[in-house]
Amino acid sequence: MFYVNVEGAVYKENKWLVIERSLKEGHAGGLLSLVGGTVENEGDSKDILERTLRRELFEEVGVMVQEKMEYVRNTSFKLDDGSEVIDIVYLCELEEGEPFAKSPEEVNAVYWMTAEEIGNHPKTPIWLIDSIKEAEKLLKNKTA
Repeated sequence: MFYVNVEGAVYKENKWLVIERSLKEGHAGGLLSLVGGTVENEGDSKDILERTLRRELFEEVGVMVQEKMEYVRNTSFKLDDGSEVIDIVYLCELEEGEPFAKSPEEVNAVYWMTAEEIGNHPKTPIWLIDSIKEAEKLLKNKTA
């Protein structure tokens, strides 16, 4: 069985909302990441992925995103303990709030970074670069 994780590629003025994950995190501690989290079992539910992502964005960095989100991509990976994860990324536009490390157990720091800054940062894992590239393609197609 898979865990399901959702992440938000949140943009504002050509920059992306990125966090440095807490060293307390079991997976990818200390690395840069999009904001997100694991979907919890709610029984019969509608729009669980989007609701989970909105909740995670508010709990971790204190921001709200616009209602409409666009699917970017999905991947799968294994955690160190052997658990398997499906990760789903959505393109989100900031609605309100100034992001900050609201949940220090999960977030060390919060940044607004260009795709180039993310790509050049020494704490950027390849999967973040790939997610940002895909989100940028989607964003460009929206404005073309």
